[in-house]
Order: sequence, then C-alpha cells, then structure tokens
Amino acid sequence: MMSVTSPLPHVEREPSVDIVIVNWNAGRYLLRCLESIEQIDDSDADVTTVVVVDNASTDDSLARLDTLALPLKVLRNSENRGFAAACNQGAAGSHADYVLFLNPDTQLSEQSLATAVRFMQSEKATRVGICGGHMTEEDDSPGNSCSRFPSLRCAFAKMIGLNLLLPRWFPSQELSPAETVLSRPVDQVIGAFFLVRRSLLSRLGGFDERYFLYYEDVDFSFRASQLGYSSYFLANVHVYHKGNVSSDQVRAKRLFYSLRSRDAYAARYWPRWKARLLVALNLAVELPARCLKAGLSGNWRELRHTVEGYRCYTAQLLTARRHGDDDGTR
Repeated sequence: MMSVTSPLPHVEREPSVDIVIVNWNAGRYLLRCLESIEQIDDSDADVTTVVVVDNASTDDSLARLDTLALPLKVLRNSENRGFAAACNQGAAGSHADYVLFLNPDTQLSEQSLATAVRFMQSEKATRVGICGGHMTEEDDSPGNSCSRFPSLRCAFAKMIGLNLLLPRWFPSQELSPAETVLSRPVDQVIGAFFLVRRSLLSRLGGFDERYFLYYEDVDFSFRASQLGYSSYFLANVHVYHKGNVSSDQVRAKRLFYSLRSRDAYAARYWPRWKARLLVALNLAVELPARCLKAGLSGNWRELRHTVEGYRCYTAQLLTARRHGDDDGTR
C-alpha cells in the first residue's frame, strides 16, 4: 500500500537584518545603543548579527559588552581605518536581506527597526534602496534626519548665513523640521540610522573608502540614485541621536575631515569649475566667517580648533598640488 506524505506548509520567513556599528571612543553610549537593540520588537525583522567595528578606541567603550544577549561580533582594528572602511569591514560577508548602519550614540525605540523593515518590504518601497528615521535629541527636539544633495549654492549660503537670513531663497542642505513632518522620499538620510538593501550594498561595492569621515553616506546615496534607487525618510521611525560624541573629542580634525570630504564629493560629481570655486570659497569666505563668529562670541577654544583645522586643510591642499593635483581636490 502506497503512503502519501502531505507537503509541509509554507512558512514565510522574516526578513533578516545585520547591524553594523562603527565605534571610536563612544564611551557609555555604545553600551546604551546595544541595550536598546536588545529591547527592539523583532517580530518583523530577524537580527542575525550585530557587528561592532572598533577603530582603535582608547577608552573603555568595549567593556561589559559580554553581558548582552545579542548575536554580537566585535572586530578590533589596531588603527583607525576611517568610518567608510570600517562600515565595509563590518558588512563584509553579510547574507542578510538588509544591513543597518547605526551610530554608537543612537538608541532605537522598540518599533524602530520593525517599522522600517515593514516599509522596505512593502510594494511602495520596491525602488527604495535606503531608509532612515526621525532623529531626536536629548530634549526630544528634532535633530538632523535627512538632507539635500550638496550644491555650491547651499555651501555658500551656509558660509555667510544666508540659509538663516533668507531660508526661502537659500534653503539649508539639511532639511528643516517643518520639511520632515511627514514621511517622504529625500535625497539622503543621515548615516546614523542607515538601513540599506544588502543587494544594493553589494552592487555599489559598499561605501567609498576614499572618504575617511563624512560624506560617505551622501556619496553612497547619490550613487544609489544614479541606479534608480531612492532614499526614504520615515517620520514614524524614532531614533534618539546624541550626535558628535566621538568627533567632539577631536574638533579640529573633525573640521579638517569635513572640508576634505566635501571637496572630494564636489570633485567627483560637480563640474570642475565648481569644485575649484568651492576650495577658493573655503579659504576666502568660510575661514574668515568662522573666525569672526568665534571671535565675536568670545569662543577662543572654537577659534583655535578652526585655525588648526584649516591649517591641516591648507597643508593637504599644498601636498596634493605638489603631487600634480592642481586644485587639490582630485
């Protein structure tokens, strides 16, 4: 007598997510970030791995991580490889459906990840490659959540304060709280909570490691848009973001890396004359404006950081020119 075996019922699996956190002297904030991941609702997203890539921290931020009930993997670099390189290092070998790049000074709400993944799984998000959420600061005020792609107009307006005096004609690169009340497509979501389709991450080859710090997320978002993938801001995904916990420890270097990365982005995507003009404006307009602002407010510490940051920036430009890069940006 022949027996008939009934087929097993089809069980649709939850989409998988790997989380990558790059740490550099984030102190207690890293543990708080990981503790918030422990508390998330995982009913719509299976967190398969949480990777912490430590860029040669000298504080105790890696202490007590073994107490966490997470699928945690810690990679320790002997030197600071930069943010973009460390992100790629953490995501290497991932087979998850999504990779969430998360700053160590963030904390997720219970529904943050589940809400974002549900959206990315919806038919509406078929051509959405990157998803971000609503950032809030310590006093629950809205923080910087998303931005426009950089332009010379936005950069110049910010240098001299036109974005504050005439915001209607000179909007800031960062979207204002009034522009982020509702969920919407945007040019770029902030890299502090950066949920990416892993297939898109692979197709783009990860982040461009020529950016040591800053603009790697902007560059990635722009390259994704060139392939037809948009970025999307979700107003109902709430993420606490302290901001600048690591970079506040090296304010002069932070300014240097910001200037250098902005120049690099301009050199890659703007007409050559605009990239050259940006360098000139950095030195002729932004430097004096920053120094004047710090001096008028009596913030001598900020003035010292500004002078030191621009000293490093100018030295880098001169070095680039000696090596045949006539404008110091390519």
